Amino acid sequence: MRILLVIATILLFTTAFSQMSDSTHKADTLALGRVMLIKKNRYTDSSDHSITIKKDYFFIWDKRKKKQSIISTKWWMMDLGFANFRDNTNYTSAQSMGYCKTVNGVPISANSFGLNTGKSANLNIWFFMQKMNLSKHVLNLKYGMGLEMYNFRYDHSLSYRNNPAPIVFNDTIGFKKNKLYLGYLTVPMMLNLNATPHRKNGCMVSAGISAGYLLGAHDKEMCAERGKQKYHGDLGLQPWRLAGISELGLGPVRLYGSYSLNALHKASTGLDQFPYVVGIRFSKW
Repeated sequence: MRILLVIATILLFTTAFSQMSDSTHKADTLALGRVMLIKKNRYTDSSDHSITIKKDYFFIWDKRKKKQSIISTKWWMMDLGFANFRDNTNYTSAQSMGYCKTVNGVPISANSFGLNTGKSANLNIWFFMQKMNLSKHVLNLKYGMGLEMYNFRYDHSLSYRNNPAPIVFNDTIGFKKNKLYLGYLTVPMMLNLNATPHRKNGCMVSAGISAGYLLGAHDKEMCAERGKQKYHGDLGLQPWRLAGISELGLGPVRLYGSYSLNALHKASTGLDQFPYVVGIRFSKW
């Protein structure tokens, strides 16, 4: 341990004196990174530095901006937004395809998929995001990886089942809670235009596409008769999700949005629904 301390001390002083010898102030200056110790009356002030006087020396903090790297990384970002979908389904045609079942004479209709919009939510956890400079840090390529989670909260007793084959139907009892959960492993890729590249809370806009793979889905139901039940499986859902995505930054506020380019369910179900999301991104990056 003593040997390591001696070596570290030698390296520290070697670096300090090396920087001091390279400084434009020669023997009157000791520079360690962006901090300099300069003897009084040996330094000319400029707008790039701030000065604090202590005894016979100036302590200088160099405020000149560091050179930005070509690639920058942000770890662990979170989004929170409202989820909904555009429904283009022809329910008369969908009834003939076997996925939409009629139970007790009540067929599936657009009303069956009515959402409680205040409780239908999207939560995204981004493991990382990176920006690659394309032109003066104003134009960047932005990409990453994360988990997108959707909760579609239904107002009606809509039920999904996966055995023996995926079906959806209007249940015969009332639910206290009824939601469809979807979780996607997603890779987004966007072009980013940053009007203020040297400010944290500037103005920027991004647009691009994302590709997500369905990691898991379940229908969660709560009622007095059955208690709490979860029905897992693919439930007739598309395994892949492609979406157009965007984000907008105005000062400290970051907004995001996405719109699915392919339908939520498989073509064999006859359903033609396209989810979309609008929300807040909790990041200044």
